[in-house]
Amino acid sequence: MAYADQQMSGNKITALIIVALLHVVVGYALVTGLAYQAFKKVKEVTSAVNIEEEKPPEEPPPPPPKQDTPPPPIVAPPPPITFNAPAPQVQAVTTPPPVAPPPAPVAVQLPPPPAAPPPPAPPTPGTPKGNPGSWVTTNDYPSRALREEREGTTGFRLEYDASGKPSNCTITRSSGSPDLDEATCANLMRRARFKPGTQGGQPVGSSYSSSVRWVIPKD
Repeated sequence: MAYADQQMSGNKITALIIVALLHVVVGYALVTGLAYQAFKKVKEVTSAVNIEEEKPPEEPPPPPPKQDTPPPPIVAPPPPITFNAPAPQVQAVTTPPPVAPPPAPVAVQLPPPPAAPPPPAPPTPGTPKGNPGSWVTTNDYPSRALREEREGTTGFRLEYDASGKPSNCTITRSSGSPDLDEATCANLMRRARFKPGTQGGQPVGSSYSSSVRWVIPKD
C-alpha cells in the first residue's frame, strides 16, 4: 500500500515538472516570438505525455462481522418472602400463694406391746410299754433268710401318736438283707406300744429309736 502511494506521488511530481517546463518554454516563446512554433511543440509534448493516474489497488474485503454473543438471560429476582408468623401469645401465669407448712406431728405415746407369752415347756418323753425285746423274736425270722443263714442288725426309728400307737417306721441302718429289714418294721408296727409324753398337761406323740439284731438260733 505504501509502495503504490510512493509510485503515484513520483508520477505526479514528474508531470508537474514537465508542466512547469512547458510553461517556461511557452513564456520564452512568447517573449522571443516563437509562440506558434513553441505552441506546436508543447502540443506535441503534451500529446506524447499521457499522464494516467494509477488507480488505487482494491482493498481486501472486510472480514465478516463477528457474531454477537447473545446477552445472558435476565433472571428475575425471587419475590420477597413474607413470614406471617403468629404473634406470640402471652399467657398470664398466676402464682399460687405459698402453701402453709403442715402442722408439726403430735407425739402419740402408744402403750407398750404386751409381753410375748413364754415358750411352752418341752414335752416329757414317752416310754415303751412292756419289754421292747419282745417286740421282735427269733420266731419272726424270715424262713428264706434262715435257710440261707443270713444275719444282720437293723436300726429303726418308730414314731407314735398321742395314744401311744406306732404311726410310722423308718429303717435308719440296713442289715444288708431287705427281708430282715421289712420283718423288723412289720413286727414293730404290730406289737410296739408306748406311754405317750405330755405337754401342758396334754398327751403328745413322739418317736423311739433302737435296733434289732437278727441271729440264727442255736439248736
